[in-house]
Amino acid sequence: MDLTTSQLYLLTGVTLLGLWATSTRKSRSNSNRLPLPPGPKGYPVVGNLFEMPREKVWLLYDRWHQSYGDMVYYEVLGQPILILGSLKRTNDLFEKRSSNYSSRIQKLPMILDLMGAGWALAFMPYGATWRRYRKAFHEHFHPNIVSKYQPIQAEAAKTFLHRLFASPDHFMDHIRHYFAGSIMEICYGIAVLEHNDPYISIAKEAIAGVAEAGVPGAFLVDLLPVLKYVPSWFPGAGFKRKAARWRAYIREMLERPYHRVKRELEAGNARPSILQSMISKLPGESDPKRAEAEKMAKAVTGAAYAGGSDTSIAAVQAFFLAMAMHPDIQRKAQAEIDAVVGQDRLPDFSDRAKLPYVNAIVKETLRWHTISPLGEPHMSTEDDEYDGYFIPKGTLVIGNVWALMHDPNAFVDPSKYEPERYLNLKDTNGRLDNTIRSPGAAAFGFGRRICPGRHLVDASLYMAVSNVLAVYNIKPPTDNEGNEVKLKAEVTGGLLSFMVPFKCVIEPRSSVALTLIQGV
Repeated sequence: MDLTTSQLYLLTGVTLLGLWATSTRKSRSNSNRLPLPPGPKGYPVVGNLFEMPREKVWLLYDRWHQSYGDMVYYEVLGQPILILGSLKRTNDLFEKRSSNYSSRIQKLPMILDLMGAGWALAFMPYGATWRRYRKAFHEHFHPNIVSKYQPIQAEAAKTFLHRLFASPDHFMDHIRHYFAGSIMEICYGIAVLEHNDPYISIAKEAIAGVAEAGVPGAFLVDLLPVLKYVPSWFPGAGFKRKAARWRAYIREMLERPYHRVKRELEAGNARPSILQSMISKLPGESDPKRAEAEKMAKAVTGAAYAGGSDTSIAAVQAFFLAMAMHPDIQRKAQAEIDAVVGQDRLPDFSDRAKLPYVNAIVKETLRWHTISPLGEPHMSTEDDEYDGYFIPKGTLVIGNVWALMHDPNAFVDPSKYEPERYLNLKDTNGRLDNTIRSPGAAAFGFGRRICPGRHLVDASLYMAVSNVLAVYNIKPPTDNEGNEVKLKAEVTGGLLSFMVPFKCVIEPRSSVALTLIQGV
């Protein structure tokens, strides 16, 4: 549908009028006349639209929490939004009242309509379809099953170490190859290429699009859905061209590995994988349930790949930066590995329970660098009354993960990278202190929408961190005068937050470590 400028203005006006009418009806449904939660005052109709930054909105929310408390309410173009800034609030709503706060907003034309990402478990509304997909996902990623994937993760880690030695300056690419390679093997039975792998390239572009568009309001079309009808050549419609490009990558990410595995199954040479198992159990070609079952198989494996790889990539990038910035922490972890594992082999999963400091590094990395600072927003499906306030039906409810992971009431000096905060210093064995807020309380989501692939991600992170520390030293680069460059922790915005690209020096710890690297 093509629109003239006058038609666009007319439809925009109708949309704004509808938003005003919706807000009026919303106020009438508050029969007990309870106040809305505290928050910044906005303008009529547009609300707080003009206060919202394009990036790193969690920093604005943090300032609001300081002014209004741990529950902040505001509106943008009639859309009510509630920010939860404490573990008590997220537990009360996402856990104790999960039946009302487990859905997802469906007014996201950019990512759902234009990009075609509505198949993703993370974006599905709460209901029967979501429960069916979630159950299928859980069958392949619950803790007991995840342990079966450890040999694949261990082999991928060895390849990672070898690639780091061959070209340490490209460590960012090697991190992506490590996680993408292991997940492709687990999900599809596909061994990725050493260089220029098409599956990795396609997924990288698709996930980048989702990360940029997955934040509500990132594109104006999410606030004014009528804009999705403007032609791509229309002035200011660059979002349409972006959406078309990302849509193509998303479709290719789903379809290409699916059809490869299907062909290999028909030829009798498919390698064991999650998708191979799911295709083998599909109804017959003539069965009316076939299409939906195929869609689910693509969605489960696609979601595992998209959700697991970039989360892990962002975490390990942060780990490399933290080690380069904190050589004392690096040396402590290496001393622990040497004492428990020795120097003649690499750490494996059987060593994990005996490496509390390494585990503390994994935890602290996920806390210090909040990969998804605001998580994926939830939505209330009914009007609610909570703690003396009225929360309207359809409110976008956001758990401020960044605030929970940088809460000064839970963490001393929260901006500091300090794995020791997770150790029980009174324990002579230096075991983990389980009374300290774990990143698992927020970093992987909340309530019924918690990430079902978190156990796989955690295992991959441990393997990467322990193996790299066993054989490599990570240091800051030097300038032309030979002085170390001072590194800073700078992050990007978006649904997922990455470290701004940085350089570091990666060298084998010793000749013994070099022999171990070359032996893998």
